[in-house]
Amino acid sequence: MNRLKPVNRFKSAGRLGAVLAVALLAVACTSGNYADTAVPPKAAPTVAPAAQPSAQPNCGTPVASYQPTGPLPAANAMPAGSSMKAIQDRGRLIVGVSADTLLLGARNPISGQLEGFDIDIAKAVAQAIFGTTKDTLELRVISSAQRIPVLQNGSVDIVARNMTINCDRWSQIAFSTEYYHAGQKVLVPLESKATGLESLSGKKVCAPAASTSLEKIKDFPNVVAVPADTHTGCLVLFQQGKVDAITGDDTVLAGLAAQDPYAKVIKAPAFTDEPYGLGMAKTRPDLVRFVNGVLEQLRADGRWKAAYTKWLAADLGPAPAPPPAVYGRNP
Repeated sequence: MNRLKPVNRFKSAGRLGAVLAVALLAVACTSGNYADTAVPPKAAPTVAPAAQPSAQPNCGTPVASYQPTGPLPAANAMPAGSSMKAIQDRGRLIVGVSADTLLLGARNPISGQLEGFDIDIAKAVAQAIFGTTKDTLELRVISSAQRIPVLQNGSVDIVARNMTINCDRWSQIAFSTEYYHAGQKVLVPLESKATGLESLSGKKVCAPAASTSLEKIKDFPNVVAVPADTHTGCLVLFQQGKVDAITGDDTVLAGLAAQDPYAKVIKAPAFTDEPYGLGMAKTRPDLVRFVNGVLEQLRADGRWKAAYTKWLAADLGPAPAPPPAVYGRNP
């Protein structure tokens, strides 16, 4: 029997909307502060890529990134020939984001705007490049599986979509320093006695395609992995009784649980480390260094803590210290 439940389940007035309404992601809309669009099937590069750097034999410390070369330039003084100047001349920063990951990047059903922790990080980068976020930030809605391709084909400048930094991805794209440290957990029905993936033998567990969460299920050979396009897709399958559980980062599962009072996140320590980084093209290390400078400012001036408190504290507890920057990588 299908376990159908109501879908309008936000815990507070700040989380209004419906799961299935949020899942309609391919609609473009414009606000006074930024535009958001779906990624076209074959988007032409927006900035001409530089020559491809030579591949590194290994990635060393995965969370190590490129160190800023000095203070951030003023918005009216981007270096000639730089990626930031090209973005500025275009008139907008293009960022790939989620539209259905509550708390991180989701569409507010009342205002129609995308909002969340990842969105605030993207806004900070646009602010640093242009001096304002009014009409200077284009948010393109992408799936987990599109995160790397849209950077490789140049259709976005940055991906801010809860993406884990790891060596395999470093071989394809570049990352900022870590801006949030998550960990993988499991969401199950409220009545479940499961204590983790290891206790779900023979059960169907959903995770997004091309995610580290789906890959991790392979470590539990008796668990049946079920891919979906997004975590919202997993939630729909869960509510229909087609899967028994969902696995993903604690940040993401907190957002799903906030929408479904019949679900819970298992109270066990995270069984993976998921350091989030902003993704950028390997050919644009100058942009990576610039973004790292922006992240340094956010850690130092309290904006990182303010964003965490606004979006995550109610579900994940008081703000920890932001992840420290780790440098030492060379293009």
